[in-house]
Amino acid sequence: MATIAAVATPASAPAIERIDWAMNGVNVEIPSWGFVNTGTRFRVFPQQGVPRSVFEKIDDAATVNRYTGIAGSVSLHIPWDKVDDYAGLAAYAGERGLRIGGINSNTFQDEDYKLGSICNPDARVRAKAVDAIIECCEIAGAMNAQAVKVWLGDGTNYPGQDDLRWRHRRLVEGLTEAYAALPAGVRMYLEYKLYEPALYATDVQDWGQSLNVVRQLGDRAGVCVDTGHHAMGVNIEQIVALLLAEGRLAAFDLNDKKYGDDDLMVGSIDPYQLFRIAHELVNAMRDETDPVAQACANGTVYMLDQCHNIEPKVPAMIRSVMNLQETIAKALLVDRDALLAAQAAGDVLEPNRCLQDAFSTDVRPLLSELRVARGLPADPYRAYLDSGEEPAKYAARVGGTAASW
Repeated sequence: MATIAAVATPASAPAIERIDWAMNGVNVEIPSWGFVNTGTRFRVFPQQGVPRSVFEKIDDAATVNRYTGIAGSVSLHIPWDKVDDYAGLAAYAGERGLRIGGINSNTFQDEDYKLGSICNPDARVRAKAVDAIIECCEIAGAMNAQAVKVWLGDGTNYPGQDDLRWRHRRLVEGLTEAYAALPAGVRMYLEYKLYEPALYATDVQDWGQSLNVVRQLGDRAGVCVDTGHHAMGVNIEQIVALLLAEGRLAAFDLNDKKYGDDDLMVGSIDPYQLFRIAHELVNAMRDETDPVAQACANGTVYMLDQCHNIEPKVPAMIRSVMNLQETIAKALLVDRDALLAAQAAGDVLEPNRCLQDAFSTDVRPLLSELRVARGLPADPYRAYLDSGEEPAKYAARVGGTAASW
């Protein structure tokens, strides 16, 4: 990711200069599974024009990038996106202006994983799960991908069902073996989740557990923060700040929620929370007194993780990219000099006013101007809807088997 240091400007600079990084520095990673048929526990809802192959998923991701200009990476999920020729698939993405970001492992759907994957009491199942993650490492090498991302559905439903310390030991042992298979330059992201599907104890349940494990793995392991994987009222921006301070914030799975892990469009429910998170990132990028946090913030990956059950996929993805971009632009408008001065003076109210002023700014006209200067549509969402591409895609993708959960 481009560093913000090169474009950091004083508070007196024109606003359009101060938000330039939101147009020319940010890169959003689009998940291949964001375009498939999805649903609730009760039903998967089919839609028109859904991709029938990983190649069509990449086509849709490329469409999002073509309209927004800041979504140049696509993440894949194994085995959902398995092909015979991964180098060829990476070349296909490259021809469409995309690079391969993360390779996501799946160790939660097989019957064998009913009692967990790498934390399972059965050594055979643990070995199978580790092999699945190692396969993702090999695919990452073949595709020149950026990372291997691990989320585990491991946990227990009842007290006494399994030994919790032993499960933690198996977790570290299994991930240590998989970590050793990472190709040079590839990172490992460990995601956490408070609950689901485990109802009593989840083996990687929060950011502290994830941080504890990645520290044991090595320098190329970091924490992935899914903005929907927390209890109600949790201060996510504080978690982000602490992970930045430790140099272990690796990536985001960005979405929004009202109650649980809802996977709604980014910034659609609580845009001010998204702004507070963006402020911690931008603040760290500008902090030359903390090189660890600064480097960590500049290397953080912004991946969307959404579940479009009933809304059309590509327009919803474009909306999320735009919402994130607008929020980062607002964070770039925070008058950091005034903020630091007020904090140093022990002022309780003035620092909050600095944030509120930036959040209340309508940055859409400025971003539209920057987009037009780059040859992009001023309003990517409206431009896509008016282009006729969506109904044309419906007509072109008739027949075959739509990708789904």
